[in-house]
Amino acid sequence: MTEPAPAVAADDYDYDRKRLRAKLATVSQEPGSAKPQPILSVDHIVRRFGGVTACDVDHLEVQRGAITALIGPNGAGKTTFFNLITGFDRPSSAKPRFASSGGEHAEWRFQDRTLTATSAFRVARAGMVRTFQLTKALSRMTVMDNMLLGAQDQPGERFLSALVRPTWTKREQEIRGKAEEILSRFTLDEKKDDYAGSLSGGQRKLLEMARALMSDPAMIMLDEPMAGVNPALTQSLLGHIESLRDNGTTVLFVEHDMHMVRHISDWVVVMAEGRIVAEGPPTTVMRHQAVVDAYLGSHHDQDLGDDAVLEEDFGAAVAAEEAERAEEPEATDAAPTEGVR
Repeated sequence: MTEPAPAVAADDYDYDRKRLRAKLATVSQEPGSAKPQPILSVDHIVRRFGGVTACDVDHLEVQRGAITALIGPNGAGKTTFFNLITGFDRPSSAKPRFASSGGEHAEWRFQDRTLTATSAFRVARAGMVRTFQLTKALSRMTVMDNMLLGAQDQPGERFLSALVRPTWTKREQEIRGKAEEILSRFTLDEKKDDYAGSLSGGQRKLLEMARALMSDPAMIMLDEPMAGVNPALTQSLLGHIESLRDNGTTVLFVEHDMHMVRHISDWVVVMAEGRIVAEGPPTTVMRHQAVVDAYLGSHHDQDLGDDAVLEEDFGAAVAAEEAERAEEPEATDAAPTEGVR
């Protein structure tokens, strides 16, 4: 059974953004580049659905203490990648537990601990917690109850301990106090006794992020935190994500809002068709040719009025049409008589 991740000293984290970005400035802007202090390292992770390869990541490292954005067009494999490394899905390339054959097999390490083929709850215990694009708040429970569920090390959850109230009351008070503090930070303290189902979409996003912090994660993974959020709450969410990084939590998030990506991310990883096609600082990676091609198509800069291109496309279309006609049976002028009276 995977034990909770050991606490990491504050000195091991980069709180100073300029110092952090100075370190990342020395990193090669190539897919799968090595990072100075990787907290997560992924190798040869592949997920296929039938004949479609949704994710094919050869190597990826996530820098400790940084905000890393994972971007790409719809269908690029970003959420599939999240599901794989957090234990909600299994890679097609996973190595059988007792296999002895060689070859490249999926493997990923978090804080020098192998999490390959580990269940989702053990991944969370190891210190890597995620949120979802569609929030998973328990609607028929109060906001406070949702928060209390996210805490670890609760002796009252054990059968024998639960029968002896003094063994868990102190710990429960500590957890409740921590939940109230986090809810206050996320401006949800006035909603703590309300049902989670009564919250707005943006408030549910805040609740899910707040609940994730109850387990003191070393890294939090946010899947499109701004999707469906009222613009009035966007700035608040941005501030909370930055405060996570400033307090020593590594952040890996999926997002389509490029303004947000440029504003808060320290490093950007770009996926397209399941693969990592580019990495780099947000100020430069957006201009990378592979990124432009991924979003706009590899022929986005081709002049549609180019006669050579038009003639080539037209000639190909004509040839295809002639070939199709040649395969059709010859038509007859005789009208069908079957069934005619």
